[in-house]
Amino acid sequence: MKPAYRLLAELEATFDDTIECIEALVACYRQHPRAAWALHSPTPNADWLRAALLDFWYQDGQDGRVTRSYVGLIAADEDLLEHVTRVNAAKTNFADILARIRQEAATLIPELKAVLPFRHPALHTHLRGQGLARLHLKQCWRTLPVADAPLSRARLAWYSSGRSIKKLSVHDAEKKLLALDQDAPHIRIQLQRLAGIPDREPLAQVQKQAPLMRANLFFREPLVDGRLRRAMNVALPLFIPSHNGQLPDHNTPPPFPNDKRTRAKRSDERLEDEVFLPSLRVYRYKN
Repeated sequence: MKPAYRLLAELEATFDDTIECIEALVACYRQHPRAAWALHSPTPNADWLRAALLDFWYQDGQDGRVTRSYVGLIAADEDLLEHVTRVNAAKTNFADILARIRQEAATLIPELKAVLPFRHPALHTHLRGQGLARLHLKQCWRTLPVADAPLSRARLAWYSSGRSIKKLSVHDAEKKLLALDQDAPHIRIQLQRLAGIPDREPLAQVQKQAPLMRANLFFREPLVDGRLRRAMNVALPLFIPSHNGQLPDHNTPPPFPNDKRTRAKRSDERLEDEVFLPSLRVYRYKN
């Protein structure tokens, strides 16, 4: 077997392991349900948990940089936490092998996206029946959030960081455009537009960042390092150690982030309103 395809075989095995560990976790929860809360579900039961943890797919038209969130809190005893640990270990292994494939055999990525779903008929049927497009690798390997210790309370809030801005030189922008399809009319137009400005003019590449749910966790007792609180992003259900099967005190954040501007004017308002190079999301600065 060629080395590249050996990596693919290893990835297939870790994908199988990830699915099996998730199914075991869900079976454990189904057998002994614990207290749970979910942002967009009034009844976060075992079926909801399974759907959340096995959502590995792109939806039609989904931006490849975006992952779907399943914000929730689950009280977890030692047995359930052991299953969470196994799931995260399998996901970490999957991510490590995938990183090696990207580095050593990136041309296999389209093939593995097509092959992996067929290894689990139930998932493939779901893929076809729900109008989903293909495997979303990041949603496969993102790990399950776990609180370090029992909590006295948890506070959830949307966090919007707006836009990230990266400065680009004209030369850098030209290299990025040339790496795209140079024969495409819209790329040629942008290259011509770029050639019409001074070489030393700074440009700005803008990336809009999706809102995140942020959890502020308050521990019942100090951790080993003395901390009494921790903040973490929670795109998947947060598993909280609980000896009595109950959740700590927690708030109920709004179901969706506030889309109104709440921050003061920032440096990105020095950019022109109209995008200069649409294919790169590059803007010029105002004079």
